Amino acid sequence: MGYCSLFLLLCFPWSFLITGTHQLQSSQTQVLLQLRKHLEYPAQLEFWNNHGMDLCYLSPSTQVNMTCQDNVVTELRMTGDKPVKVNSFVGFAITNKTLSGNFSMDSFVATLARLTSLRVLSLVSLGIWGPLPDKIHRLSSLEYLDLSSNYLFGSVPPKISTMVKLQTLKLDDNFFNDTVPDWFDSLSNLTILSLRNNQLKGPFPSSIQRVTTLTDLILSGNDLSGKLPNLDRLRKLNMLDLSENSLDSDLPSLPKGLVMAFLSNNSLSGEIPRQYSQLSQLQHLDMSFNELSGKITASLLSLPSISYLNLASNMLSGSLPERLTCGSKLQFVDVSNNRLTGGLPNCFTESGYRVVKFGGNCLSVDFHHQHAKSSCIDVPVKRKHSGGKNMGVLVGVLAGIFFFIVLLAFGLVMVRKRYFSRGIPEQHLLHKTEQDKSVTGFSSEILSSARFVSEAAKLGIQGLPACRSFTLEELKEATNNFNNSSILGDGSYGKLYKGILENGTQVAIRCVPSSKKYSMRNLKLRMDLLAKLRHPHLVCLLGHCIDVNKVFLVYEYVSNGNFSAYLSEDRPGKVLNWSERLAVLISVAKAIHFLHTGVIPGFFNNRLKANNILLNEHGIAKLSDYGLSIISEAAGNCGENGEGPKSWQMARLEDDVCSFGFILLESLVGPSVSSRRDKLALDELASCNSQEGRQKSLNPIVLATSSQESLSVVITITNKCICSESWNRPSFEDILWNLQYAVQVQATADGEQFR
Repeated sequence: MGYCSLFLLLCFPWSFLITGTHQLQSSQTQVLLQLRKHLEYPAQLEFWNNHGMDLCYLSPSTQVNMTCQDNVVTELRMTGDKPVKVNSFVGFAITNKTLSGNFSMDSFVATLARLTSLRVLSLVSLGIWGPLPDKIHRLSSLEYLDLSSNYLFGSVPPKISTMVKLQTLKLDDNFFNDTVPDWFDSLSNLTILSLRNNQLKGPFPSSIQRVTTLTDLILSGNDLSGKLPNLDRLRKLNMLDLSENSLDSDLPSLPKGLVMAFLSNNSLSGEIPRQYSQLSQLQHLDMSFNELSGKITASLLSLPSISYLNLASNMLSGSLPERLTCGSKLQFVDVSNNRLTGGLPNCFTESGYRVVKFGGNCLSVDFHHQHAKSSCIDVPVKRKHSGGKNMGVLVGVLAGIFFFIVLLAFGLVMVRKRYFSRGIPEQHLLHKTEQDKSVTGFSSEILSSARFVSEAAKLGIQGLPACRSFTLEELKEATNNFNNSSILGDGSYGKLYKGILENGTQVAIRCVPSSKKYSMRNLKLRMDLLAKLRHPHLVCLLGHCIDVNKVFLVYEYVSNGNFSAYLSEDRPGKVLNWSERLAVLISVAKAIHFLHTGVIPGFFNNRLKANNILLNEHGIAKLSDYGLSIISEAAGNCGENGEGPKSWQMARLEDDVCSFGFILLESLVGPSVSSRRDKLALDELASCNSQEGRQKSLNPIVLATSSQESLSVVITITNKCICSESWNRPSFEDILWNLQYAVQVQATADGEQFR
């Protein structure tokens, strides 16, 4: 009896091993193998070739992770290596980016639906393309669905509304281009909804107000329009991101437990609700680039948890109290480009670690970057009152003044036509220029004496065609009537098209919406000044076309991608080593130094980022989208206020220095840092001061191909560029010297290595 018990005891664990060896049902295995075939046998699924192996027992990897329970697959996560996004997609397969033309999204989903017990499905960057079919709802057990970074288009299937167990729905970075759905209240368990970076349009879905389980709502980067409803019923909401849409309502009331709110780059108007002062959990609030008016609620700056507050580029007015107490966690405040007057609160300057931006207002401090106080006075002609004589008198006075100005202007025009020649040089309409000009359009004195610009500028004009005017018909022919298939990208300055001119020249055409604030002639003068920018490391402007509502800029086509794409070993293709990165950075720094000092007035606020640095077929770096602030943002202000050339410089010189500092940081760490210019990124840079920190933070390619001394030089200048005290930031001449010194140090180290 004892021997029998011992025998059973020994056999018991082996029985589990025997039954577990073939745990997955054969039908489930067949489905997985069919999915591999649909996905055209990707490299990350090569280990599925062993048919004798139970797929559930394979070790998970960063690209494939599968969980099984009770002989069936319950979780399937796959991450591919297809490019995350293309500039244009018209619904057909793209070589090396999507799966082939033989791929059928309908068949793929039909096969997936046979995994009826799936609770988690994540298929990211696999190149799957086509409309998402309604039959996705057959996966009725799904709690988590993520199909981000693919090429799905059309509408979001209405049948998803029947997937009542769904808790997370992510369809980011696709091409859904129908009206945003309004059936989300059918998903009673939904906690995370993310439809970021698609092309969805229409009003904000009212059904979202009734999804009280939501914790994260992300609809940024679409084309939502109209009014925003109050969202205070979403009591569990922590994250709200509605940035980069076309919403044009007053600000909504928000739930008291909200932690992060992104509402920037819309057309939101009205005053900031007092209710926002009760958001005690709020840490991050971005309402920049809207049309907000009224005063800044001082208590907003005193919220106990607030660390980031961005109210830049609105129409906020009034003054802030001098004795304001800022929240103890507040690290970043941007109130620049508003209509603020008076002084700054003491708490803005008392803390050494707090970054505060306030240029472009009418404040009584920092006069060099402030407007005249008169330009920040509101005329309350649009405010509604029930009646009263004062308003009638005010309107009458304003009407009389307006009528007088019209008569005076008419008289001046007639006098000008009568007594002045029509041949006045156009440059005098913008500013007084130097008489001694070289053919490049900037002074010969600058060409001969500038330390870094001179030779580059002289070389820059060799072999470059003169800038000319194009007709709209020429550009339509070059782009097949601006067909969507020609779109290369769509940024803050407008859409970018690829075109082919009649002579076969490939070009890139930027369509910049024009403003009613400046005349056609004034715009032409600005274009002429922009056309004079010639440098070997600037993408060459070949010409322009001024239409009624748009300005088209025709550039040389730079075919070899952007700098950011060459910085990470996770991306396909060549990765730049340390010396190659330094060469690109030096080229771009020379171009920026030229923009700042090579012409009068200088071109600032160039919105520098790694994606705007392009490489041609010879690996030469060229900066794109430079100088556009004079026709897109500042064009309406210059001349209107009569402030002359200084009104062109809408942002401080330090902004370009700081932005270049983050490009340096991206070159050191990798592209992941480009989207988070926050304290985490700064902490990552600070850790690079130690050898251990460098091993953790720096890109492996950088570590493998650089010397410690060369790295130290670049890390030091990067720290200075992104320093919170603007007066401590270096000039581009200093930046260039340090980068060139880093190259010399690296060359010396490489030479010693091969001795």
